[in-house]
Amino acid sequence: MWKVDMALIPWLSFLYLLSFLDRTNIGNARLAGLEDDLGMVKGDYNNNLTIFFVAYAVMEPATNALLKMITPRLFFTVIIVTWGLIMTLMGLVTNNSGLLAARFFLGVAEAGLFPGVNYYLSCWYKSSEIGIRSSIFFSAAALAGSFGGLLAAAIEKMDGLGGKDGWAWIFILEGLATVVAGCFCWWLVFDWPETARFLSADDRIRVQRRLIMDRQGRTAEDSDKRHMYAALKDWKTYGYMFIYMGCLTPLYAFSLFLPTIIAGMGHQGTKAQLLSVPPYAVAAALTVCVGFYADRTRRRGLCNIATVLLAIVGFAMLIASSNPTVQYVAVFLGAAGIYPTIPNTLSWLNNNTEGSLKRAFVLGVVVGWGNLNGVVSSNIYLAQQKPRYYTGHGVILGFLTVFLLGGSIWMHLGLRKMNKDRRAGKLDEKWDALTNDQKWIQGDLRPDFMYVL
Repeated sequence: MWKVDMALIPWLSFLYLLSFLDRTNIGNARLAGLEDDLGMVKGDYNNNLTIFFVAYAVMEPATNALLKMITPRLFFTVIIVTWGLIMTLMGLVTNNSGLLAARFFLGVAEAGLFPGVNYYLSCWYKSSEIGIRSSIFFSAAALAGSFGGLLAAAIEKMDGLGGKDGWAWIFILEGLATVVAGCFCWWLVFDWPETARFLSADDRIRVQRRLIMDRQGRTAEDSDKRHMYAALKDWKTYGYMFIYMGCLTPLYAFSLFLPTIIAGMGHQGTKAQLLSVPPYAVAAALTVCVGFYADRTRRRGLCNIATVLLAIVGFAMLIASSNPTVQYVAVFLGAAGIYPTIPNTLSWLNNNTEGSLKRAFVLGVVVGWGNLNGVVSSNIYLAQQKPRYYTGHGVILGFLTVFLLGGSIWMHLGLRKMNKDRRAGKLDEKWDALTNDQKWIQGDLRPDFMYVL
């Protein structure tokens, strides 16, 4: 598995770093004068954030089915080269309409990466191994925030070069880097364990055997479309959607508006860009630590509950205090409490969903729904409320408390009750009455399947 780790995780993490960098660098471009140069008026910036998430969420549910159909290597190569070209062209826009069009198509192109990688990893790793890998992969989002601030501070110095403004060079250079990375995907992304070029014939068999033994139901590699219908009838699908909207709305609000929040503390220009770096670094480190701990203890719900409390405290501090030092400490707590919950929630979903097609479908639906809530994130930080942004901070605090904290508690208690019933044999009689064909499609509903809490 070390061979698998080295072949998959570093490159996939780098791709996600580029993805998050490209979708959130508009916040850094805003600090570099984007709005004034394009003649944008009140509401235009928020509309540009919103249109990305609409396109992203609409396309996302179908992407995993497309990945299975055309293979990961082709899928990832095409979408990454495409969004890199769009990102590059975004640096050439001359008005708000052009920026809106570019952001829409960027959302379409980026939609497949995150759910695609989470499903792809589940085809290589056992349920007890996927959390730390997902966390390392997702920590790239936090690193993108750190790297984005540093990079923007440097690129902004190119203002005026070639007749282009500093914000335009942010888009152009980061877009070109993505295009180059997309081309390398053809050689650095591998399809499935059974065809992996970097493994020997015996190792390919070992990887497949580990997955079969880990998911002993007959649905482990089944492609019967009844799994999709089973996903739609499963209460857990909607439970994870409820939790994930509590993850993604705060995540996007934080990543898109952190430069704005820091500017509201009185910092400007390069200093504001650089002050956005440390909170992301802390978030990245905690994301990996939580992933490692959750894999070892199998207590994913409790990890969500403990972690989100940090973010709740952080946003409460942002609302309560106008002291810049207190607000900056609050930003650290916010980042540390939000970022680890995203890979942990998706690993929780992966652990508790059996059947490759059902898992791919549920991931697409949950991630798509979560990203649709980016529309909320894009419209709650109101310019007229600078520097306190009560509406933005208050809405995020509500999402963290009701959806992420409340949803995680509800899911934990529900799964614990189901495990208790199974140990007591309450499902045995119903199971024995099923035909073999009906048993085949049950997946994680079979009596011997124990949910990760």
